[in-house]
Parts: sequence; C-alpha cells; structure tokens
Amino acid sequence: MYQIYPRSFQDSDGDGIGDLKGIAARLDHVAWLGADAIWLSPIFRSPMADMGYDVSDYTDIDPLFGTLEDFDALVARAHELGLKVIIDQVLSHSSDRHAWFTASKARGETADWYVWADPKPDGTPPNNWQSVFGGSSWEYSPERGQYYLHNFLIQQPDMNLRNPKVQDAQLKVLDFWLKRGVDGFRLDAINYCIHDAKLRNNPAAKPDPVRWPPVSTYDMQDHLHDKSQPEMLPFLRRIRALTDSYPDRAMVGEVGDGPGRALELMAEYTSHGDKLHMAYSFDMLGPEFTPAHFRTKIESFFAAAPDGWPSWSFSNHDVNRHVSRWAKFGTPEDVARLAISMLASFEGTIGLYQGEELGQTETDLDYSELTDPPGIRFWPENKGRDGCRTPMVWDAGPNAGFSIGKPWLPVKAPQAARNVAAERAKPDSVLAHYRAMLAFRRATPALRAGKTRFIDGLPDPVLGFERLLGDTTLTCLFNLGPAPVRLPQLSGTPTGPVRAATLAGKTLTLGPNGAIWLETTA
Repeated sequence: MYQIYPRSFQDSDGDGIGDLKGIAARLDHVAWLGADAIWLSPIFRSPMADMGYDVSDYTDIDPLFGTLEDFDALVARAHELGLKVIIDQVLSHSSDRHAWFTASKARGETADWYVWADPKPDGTPPNNWQSVFGGSSWEYSPERGQYYLHNFLIQQPDMNLRNPKVQDAQLKVLDFWLKRGVDGFRLDAINYCIHDAKLRNNPAAKPDPVRWPPVSTYDMQDHLHDKSQPEMLPFLRRIRALTDSYPDRAMVGEVGDGPGRALELMAEYTSHGDKLHMAYSFDMLGPEFTPAHFRTKIESFFAAAPDGWPSWSFSNHDVNRHVSRWAKFGTPEDVARLAISMLASFEGTIGLYQGEELGQTETDLDYSELTDPPGIRFWPENKGRDGCRTPMVWDAGPNAGFSIGKPWLPVKAPQAARNVAAERAKPDSVLAHYRAMLAFRRATPALRAGKTRFIDGLPDPVLGFERLLGDTTLTCLFNLGPAPVRLPQLSGTPTGPVRAATLAGKTLTLGPNGAIWLETTA
C-alpha cells in the first residue's frame, strides 16, 4: 500500500493544496513504482482543524480536494492502472460542526450519539482522562450542561459507538463508499471507538526513565479505560460482515496503544478471519533500530495470532520520516535502501509513505510555518507532524512540480534535492532500489507467503531470518550498522537486489547497511 497525503501529492488548480485531479494525474508514478494499492488520507468535508480527520460530512468531498465526480474519476484511473483504492475512515469521532453533533448538543434526535457526562459537583470533568493532543479529554458544553469526550482536539467529539444506532449510521457510510467502488478502508484510531462505560479513571503510567515528565499529559497515564475496550470486537465483526458482502475488499486498522499492548490488539483484531483483514501499530514507527526490536515485534505478533495478518511500515503522515529518525545508522540514501530491503522481506502487508521512495528526509520548519495543532501547542519540544507532510517533490522546477501556486507547506532545499525526475535518471538511486525491491517481492513467493523463522546467534547489528515456503528457504540478512560485518558458514544462491554484500565461498561480508538474500531448495 502506498499512502497518499492528498494535500501534499499534486495540486491541479494552483491554490497550493493537493487535490483529487492532481492525484489522478500522478498515479502513473505509483503504478510504475510497483505498488498494489493507494491509501488516501481523508478527503471528506471538514473544517480542517486536524487536516481532514475532523469530518463534517462523511459522504461528500471537501471542495479543497474536488468533487464526488473527481473521486469517481480517480478510482477509475487507479483501476485502469491495476491499483486498488483504500480510503481513510474516521469512525471514532467527527467534527464538532457535523450535523449529528449540533443536534446532540441540543438533545435532539442524536442526543446520545456522542459521549456525554455530567460534571462533578465542583464543575470539574467527569474523570482524569487526557487528550492525545494535551490537556483534559473533556470539554464543557454550556448548551447541554454536560461535558463531551474528545480523545483528540476539542473540535473532534467522540462518537458513542456503544449505541447501535451510531454503529448503523457509520456502517451506512462505509456502504456508501463501497457502492462507489472503493476497494477498502484504512480505519483511523480504530481502538479509540469504544470507551469504558463506567468512566473509570486511568491509572498513572510508570515514569519513563529517559524523560519525565513527558511533553504531553497524555503520556502520564496508562490508558486502560479510555480506549481498547473488549466491546470493540462485535463492532469489528459487523464491519467485516459488511465488507465481505462485496468481492475483493479489505480493511487495515490503525491501532494506537502502548508497546506490547498494541501488538496484542493487532493480533486480536485480525485473528480468526472475522474482524479486520490486517492492522498496524506504531511499534515500527519510532526511533528504535535494532535487530532485537524488529525480531520481537514480528515474533510477538505471530505468537499471539498465528492466523492473523499484520501491516508493517516505517513512515506515515503522523511520524518523523524514518531516514531522519535513524540518521545515526547511516546516510539517508543507505538507510533508505536498507529500510525497503528489510520491509519488503517482512511477513505481512507493507505500507509506503509518499516520498520515502526518494529517501526523503524530515523538513525542518520554523514555528511561523506550522499548521499542525500539536506542533503549535508544544513547540519546540514537539514540532508536530508538518515536517513529514511537506509536498511531494516531482522535479527541480518551481515548487518542485507540485503546484504553480505557493504550497501550503514549503518545499525546502534538502527535500527539493531528492526529486522524482532526478532519481528516475539514475540507475543506482534510492527510487531505483525501491522499484527493484517491490518487483523482487512480487516475483518471490516466499516473500509474499512464506512463514518466518528468525536466526539465532548472529553478531549485532545483523538482523537475519528465513522465509519458508514449500521446499524453498530464503535467508534474509541485513546489517543495521555503518560498519562491515563478516558471517561465516553460510550457503545458498544470492538473489534479489543485493546491497553492499558479497558471498565468497561460505563467508558473507555485509557492508555498511548491506542486505542479501540467499535461496536454497530442499
């Protein structure tokens, strides 16, 4: 899956904001790269308090991006190119300007469609729950005389998905888009959909030895009660039943929770074939870059759900780009090549974020250039998510070929240097390696469907595992460090886009950020 952030992919009308016509015009790049599907971040009507994740109308396109007809044309173009189309769906909350919430505040027809609670006698919030974006996750509404829950911005009230009528309404939304021809959904913050019915306080989190107190009060709690409730499973089964009523559709869920717990939820949400088709967490979207880290995450998932299916990615629109997060382990180009070599070898579905195929780095923005609420609120300790959301860099022309107008976020020199046109002209570019790796994965059954068995006793920082399918064993070896490493007593035929590695006899030398695949047949 190739994630497209619509505001930043391609602008077709010169207003500096990407749109659906622009995306359709650039889909050839995604197909040429070798992706199977695109994931579109939200394009629905929205006041854009959280860049579209605050939806005011779930069944219409925001004029910033175009029209429903433009969307239909994009889907048709994607299908012509052999690309599936997966769209973001925000089921856990809406915009405070959605008609449902307006009526709920007035105790109208949708009075119980959101999470409302009385204040304590002293006027304080119902409990201690904290918002992901800082401060209490409760906001007082004088119109109603109660607090409403918002796990994110104040402008994003949480839906009461314990109410079957709310579930029915959201299923109607999904059905609207399935009828329109989408191939599936990426379900945003899916484990936030259902809260503890008793509104119990969250316990305090164990202090982090690296930094305490944290930047956000959210990280001071162990989030036992404000999300990840067991009552979510029946709703997931309802979503799956609807999705399965259409042929060849799929869903991927975003699971945001603490280390360990997120992997357990990924496993729970994808097991037994009656809930999500796949899920991902933030476990591989952080600063950790060690063989033990990657091994633990993959082994833990499959141990918890042998019949489940994960989705792994290293970057997306919510985190710093991975070549910047992992800068101390090699050059941006070497880390980028190593990253796709590893990712394309993992068991599960893989996700790419626009621009990572160029080795794109995080953009360093000034405070005056920010648009992202967390960055504006917590600057400079947290600079927000704008740095990974700057426009796609297509060429060396004005505004990087993204727009004839001023882009909504700037394209700066370090990012402009890594552009599609320049990298397509170089046979040894990061872009060329990404394309070669996706072709290798597509052509290698063991990488698509083989089971994983990790190799013990490898010297640090080498990550090694086997992908086993039938009588074929594909040994995958990666050097996560900037210094060469030697491994004796290895056999097999080198295959794939070998990177900085040589096999002489049975001695393998893995160069800095090197990668190799050795195939043996029983």
